[in-house]
Amino acid sequence: MNRPRDIVLYPHPVLRQRAKPVASVDASIRGLVEEMFDLMRAEEGAGIAAPQVGEALRIFVTEEREEEGHPARVYINPVLSGFDGQLEEYDEGCLSLPGIRGNIRRPPKAVIEAIDLEGKPFRLESDQFMARVWQHEFDHLEGTLILDRMTVLDRLRVRRLVKDLEADARG
Repeated sequence: MNRPRDIVLYPHPVLRQRAKPVASVDASIRGLVEEMFDLMRAEEGAGIAAPQVGEALRIFVTEEREEEGHPARVYINPVLSGFDGQLEEYDEGCLSLPGIRGNIRRPPKAVIEAIDLEGKPFRLESDQFMARVWQHEFDHLEGTLILDRMTVLDRLRVRRLVKDLEADARG
């Protein structure tokens, strides 16, 4: 029996890796996705990516309770496109950067194509909060963190918290 996964915290190296495509959806992928949902819900997140649980795979899950039409969903090998609109600022946090928040600018509209747990392709578009969640989680698959997208002022403001996470990682 494998030990349950935990959320991986910055500066763990997996968070900076470009995740690998999923070759096939099998029992191990389904188990990983189930654990991802459990961890995301336990922390009341809107999404979590596989690198955040220590797996450099191109998978993320989302669940938005406030927005109609976006129930719990799995995105395997996602591709984002169709960005549109003026960049909008929003105060984002990250489960891998506890206590750290910053105003992140992203386009308000996005299109996503991915495959689900049955291996079926799907395409969605959003100009709501979910478009932002997709972009945030997709960044994780590319090894990008909100720290990389913060303004200089936000980076200075959270510098001490980042240093604390780095010190905790060193033990």
